[in-house]
Amino acid sequence: MPVEKYSRAPEILEHSRRIARKFDLYRNALLGTEITGMSWEEDHGRWRIETNRGDSFTATYAVMSNGPLNRPKLPGIPGVETFRGHAFHTSRWDYDYTGGDCTGGLDKLGDKVVGIIGTGATAVQCVPHLARGAKHLYVFQRTPSSVDYRGDRPTDEDWVKSLQPGWQKERMENFNTLVSGGFAPVDLVQDGWTDIIRNLLFIAQKEGNAGLSPEKLAELAEIADFQKMEQVRGRVDEIVKDPATAAALKPWYRQFCKRPCFHDDYLAAFNRDNVTLVDTDGQGVDAITPHGIVVRGQEYKIDCLVYATGFEVGTDYTRRAGYNPVGQNGLSLADHWKGGMRSLHGLFVHGFPNMFVMGPGQAGFTANYPHLLAEQAVQIGYALGEVKARQASRFDLEDEAEQAWVDTIIDKAMLRQKFLEECTPGYYNNEGKPGDRSRQDSSYGEGPNPYFAILKSWRDEGELGGLALS
Repeated sequence: MPVEKYSRAPEILEHSRRIARKFDLYRNALLGTEITGMSWEEDHGRWRIETNRGDSFTATYAVMSNGPLNRPKLPGIPGVETFRGHAFHTSRWDYDYTGGDCTGGLDKLGDKVVGIIGTGATAVQCVPHLARGAKHLYVFQRTPSSVDYRGDRPTDEDWVKSLQPGWQKERMENFNTLVSGGFAPVDLVQDGWTDIIRNLLFIAQKEGNAGLSPEKLAELAEIADFQKMEQVRGRVDEIVKDPATAAALKPWYRQFCKRPCFHDDYLAAFNRDNVTLVDTDGQGVDAITPHGIVVRGQEYKIDCLVYATGFEVGTDYTRRAGYNPVGQNGLSLADHWKGGMRSLHGLFVHGFPNMFVMGPGQAGFTANYPHLLAEQAVQIGYALGEVKARQASRFDLEDEAEQAWVDTIIDKAMLRQKFLEECTPGYYNNEGKPGDRSRQDSSYGEGPNPYFAILKSWRDEGELGGLALS
């Protein structure tokens, strides 16, 4: 059971190791290993897989679960390659330079002036630690994050004793329903993610709001969203002492335009004398020089530059994966997807036998990412079991089934098009440019629960619809 409501990195790592021990993964799994090549061998009906450690082996089936946020992204700022000080990306944190560890204590920065570019979810976590450790910290901001109360607390032992088998799945599904805009009679998680839905339900349940039309429900959702964001903006005024800094830190967009953040120390960091917010008014940094960062013609000289600029989203799948699978007749996945992702349910791909893809592309987006993986794992397990039960060793996705799902994804993506177009730039809306390619690469527009229902219906039909077995 987690020690606190929100598990920290060491506890998550230990839990991962516990899973590896329980399922004996250390004996056969190639942990800490990158795939460098994957190709279909038609004569043998197997995948040839190569790694960065010189391995070359075959597998009857291949499951690609590369993760949606795994390739660090550096900003395209003029002069980025000219900086002569120390620089690193937050996903490659240099503790040798900063001192400390993932819990903080960056005790080697006491004589260093540090600049950090980015104010998203990662920066919200590390700015308080940098503020405590650095001689001075400049925070360069394009768009402020929505930063709400986090309220971490120890796990209640009496609550743990009251749990019944299946509690975790029930809690996971309850959370997913609420943050996806669905209704549940009780909120089992009670955190900032579900708070806006509680606001909406409170408004909708008022007298005279029975039998709401979709248009009225959308109107009420916008009101609930505004009320929530007013609360977030009000929190900035309560914590940040300097009025100009507080004004710059207020987010003026709907809550789910960007990933909501929750932290109890981030905003307070800007009250420190050694922390300066450099707000770019949505324009971003002008340039990077050998000795600093330029905003509106002013150079801020720094010793260390931290890139809290996130990960690539929307670039080619094979670029982010680090390898380019080659399927039937020498067709690479990059070529097959050059006009956009193509699949059935985000899992099967025409021309790539015995291959599965896991992730949010053309699937159901969940705020709790492991929930999506768990649902997809059930689907993969079912498909493999059925292929074996029917005495087959190979499945191929039919072209017609693939095209039908692509058409569905594009059609359903229009449900969120207006919302995304009205949002400030970010990875949710392809940096403010939601277009044809991003629509085709997007998640299922009706949300995760309807997507999960489609997967279940496919299993219940028992026909392996769209797959040809041999």
